[in-house]
Formats: sequence, C-alpha cells, structure tokens
Amino acid sequence: MNIVLLYGGRSGEHEISLISAAAVVRGLDKAHSAKLISVAKDGKWYLEADSLLEEIRAQPEAALAVHPDPARQLSVVPGGGRDGAFVAGGKAIPCDVAFPVMHGSYSEDGSLQGLLEMAGVPYVGCGILASALGMDKESAKLMWQNAGIPVVPYRCLTLADVNDSRVYDAKIEEAVKALGFPLFVKPCAAGSSDGAGKATNMKELSFALMEAFQWDTKVLIEKAIDAREVECSVTGNSITGSAGTPETLLKAYGPGEIAPKHVFYDYDAKYNDPDGAELKIPANLDEEKSSYIKETALKAYRVLNASGMARVDFFIDRAGGDIYLNEINTIPGFTGISMFPKLCGSEGLDFTALTELLLTQAEERFKAREALRTSR
Repeated sequence: MNIVLLYGGRSGEHEISLISAAAVVRGLDKAHSAKLISVAKDGKWYLEADSLLEEIRAQPEAALAVHPDPARQLSVVPGGGRDGAFVAGGKAIPCDVAFPVMHGSYSEDGSLQGLLEMAGVPYVGCGILASALGMDKESAKLMWQNAGIPVVPYRCLTLADVNDSRVYDAKIEEAVKALGFPLFVKPCAAGSSDGAGKATNMKELSFALMEAFQWDTKVLIEKAIDAREVECSVTGNSITGSAGTPETLLKAYGPGEIAPKHVFYDYDAKYNDPDGAELKIPANLDEEKSSYIKETALKAYRVLNASGMARVDFFIDRAGGDIYLNEINTIPGFTGISMFPKLCGSEGLDFTALTELLLTQAEERFKAREALRTSR
C-alpha cells in the first residue's frame, strides 16, 4: 500500500504535528511504501526526501521538520485520484491512502478533508462535517445538548459582539451572573489549549478574552468546574460501521485520567513539561461510571458522524460527581505521551496495529462513498 503522510500545517499546533507524525512514521508497518508531505507555516506543501523517512525511523526521539525546497514544492490536483492527486517536480506520487497527522486550523477543521475529498483519495480520520463540528467547540456542544448529553455550562462571544460595546458589556454581565467566577475562557476553534485561560475576576476575564480573540473570532466562556479530567479513545466509522466489516465497528478504549500539575491542563503541561501531568490508565473509576463514560463517548462520536478516530474528553465534578462531556479531538496527538494511542494500547491495540486499523477504515469509508450515485 502506498501511504502519503501529511504533517506540519498553518496552525498553532504545527510543532506538535512534527512530533506526532514522527511517531506515526515509526509505527507504520514497513511493508507499506510511504512518502512524506510537509506543510509549511505559510501553507506551501513539499515532498520530503525519502532519506528523511529512514532518518526518523532510525532515531526514536527525532521529530520531523519542514524543508521548504522550491524544487520539491507539491501541487494537489482536484480529481487526480490515487495515481495523480499529488504532483511534485512534474511527477505524480501514488497514494492509496493519505494519513493526515496535522492538528488545528486548516488541518483538523474540515479544510484539509475537503481538499482530499476533491482530490479523490482515501484518507484517515473524520470527514468534512465531523471535522468541522469537532473543531468548533460551540457547534459540537449544541449538537450534543440536542442529543441530551450534558456539557459544561457556557456562553459564546463573537467578534461582532466585541465590536459593539453595548452588546459586549451586556453579554459579559449575563455570563458572569449565570456562570459565576472562576471561569475558563477558550477560543472556539483552537487546539492544545492555545489561547485558553482562567479568570477569577473581571480584570482577569478581560485579559483572557483579549488573548482568546487573538486565536479565533468566536470565544467560549465556561463555568470553571473543579473536576477530574478523563478521556476515551474511539475508533470506527459511524455511518458505515453497522453494515461494514468488523474493522469499521465503533469501539471505545479507556477511560484514562489526566492529573495536571499546572493550574489546568495547558499547552506547557501537555507538551513542554515532562512532569506536567500524570496519566492514569485505567482511570480510578467504578464500573458504572467507566461504562457510562465509554457509552457516552460512543454516542458523542456518532452524533457528529465521526469516522476513523477521535479522543473524547470528559470532566467529573469532584463535588457532586456529575459527568460532563468536554470536547472531541478528531486528529488526536500521537506523541509518546499522548493519551489516544496509550488508551488503545492498554486494550491490546499496539501502535502498528492501530495504524493498520485506521488505514483499513479509511479504505472502507472511501469505498462506501465511491459506491454512491453523484449524477443521474
């Protein structure tokens, strides 16, 4: 099988993609032929040299890099299909399945998925709709609320609200009255806690909102709950799973628990501080709570029509024990300390087997879509 692995990207999670993608390179079955396509921060795509692939496989701690060589700049051809979608230096790069390991904006939000759909190649992970919904935290919450899944109480502000002082002041006043301090502030469509902050008073709230609006045009204000953070991994195809092969059926792994050692599980705790958090697999939960979380993770996944993979995150209120669905990550981290592959591994699905499963699911989903009629 010819695998094209995509990494980098224009988002604030570019550097995390370099680490995640390197882990995937080392995890791929070497029976596959693999090519690396990097996406620079300016959005340009490059075909990387084969020597980089071998270098990463030989060095367990190495991260990938982007090498912006104009001679190796790559083009994507709409309708090109498996044998002609990717072209560099006048030569087509065969691609049986594309494996995007790119987090955040322009990567995980449906943009990349739409491009791959237009190019006509199978790809690992969620489709356009699920990717877009999963990236926009407000939209996902609205979908889950409609399905009866409890989410953390919140309010949403837009850039239009900020530009009208009377509307802005009224919405801030209402949010504080309804939710109370402390509050979490986060961009609606940014990952890895980029732009997120905690506020205990109006001054801190103002600063947190200023920071969040640098990352997105929509911002969430959420009630800060003293909570345990637990996560589930999910694989499978929501739409074709029930009628598909055993590999496409939905499965939840976990849950596991994250015990942050920072004020909250921020970017530094996730990626820069090796002691920023303790991962507990399995989470210390009774069977009833564990089963409920796994079932809710599957339900949340299905509600968004997710496919391939996702990590679904929950909060458990320390005071009352209430469980809230927090968010879904449709291209979760694959780093050495990432919860998604660790949870799968804890239930017997090692890294290479996981990548094989994801490739199989991508092919199954593509075949199901290709079989549909698109004209009379």
